[in-house]
Amino acid sequence: MSQVLTHSALKGAREAIPLLGGYIPVSLSFGLVATQAGFTTWEAAAISLLIYAGASQFLFVGMIAAGSPLWLVVAMTLLINVRHVVYGPNLAALLPQSRHWPWLMHGLTDQVFALALTRLPHLDKPERFGWFLGASLLAWGAWIIGTIVGATAGEAFTARWPLLGEIMPFALPALFLTMVAPRFTDKRWSLALSGAILSALFFTLYGWANVAIPLAAACGALCFYMVKLESSKGAL
Repeated sequence: MSQVLTHSALKGAREAIPLLGGYIPVSLSFGLVATQAGFTTWEAAAISLLIYAGASQFLFVGMIAAGSPLWLVVAMTLLINVRHVVYGPNLAALLPQSRHWPWLMHGLTDQVFALALTRLPHLDKPERFGWFLGASLLAWGAWIIGTIVGATAGEAFTARWPLLGEIMPFALPALFLTMVAPRFTDKRWSLALSGAILSALFFTLYGWANVAIPLAAACGALCFYMVKLESSKGAL
């Protein structure tokens, strides 16, 4: 059993390596942003260790630095992460029962979820636990290490190569863009994503920037579920 676990964990880690192309620049960016907001290197690392939630971490340090009340910081962080309520049930049917899942679900991110949803159906059931363990631990470890490097050397990098200072803040949006871009090959998803993008622009331009993202997400979801498209035939 341990040999199967080890083999499947190594397989999961190997297949998760492409995720690092997004995790490393974003975690470097977060480490830099956190130290610029007044956090120490170890505080930034602790945030990546315990919260480990990408966009929520940027929001967290920004709101703390701005002096926002703690209850509001917690509420907004939870609001952004509410999407995990959808992730869990979708993966539950593909994963074997184990008492370790409450701990391992900490490693469930957008990218790990997308990869797992694609790969797990093609694996034998005894391999799935180990695969998820390897993939999630690699991603989590890379995120923490990237945060520490960004916090300790980020300013030195941007001082030496000023262009990095302009590029790094775009790392997080670019990571999410690479996740949604393949969906544009499907007409139904294309309409939903286009609706969300246009809605976000509309609400932002008309002064509703604070609620533009949740409202745009709701508009995109409505487009997806209300517009019936036969994607396989490419017809309305």
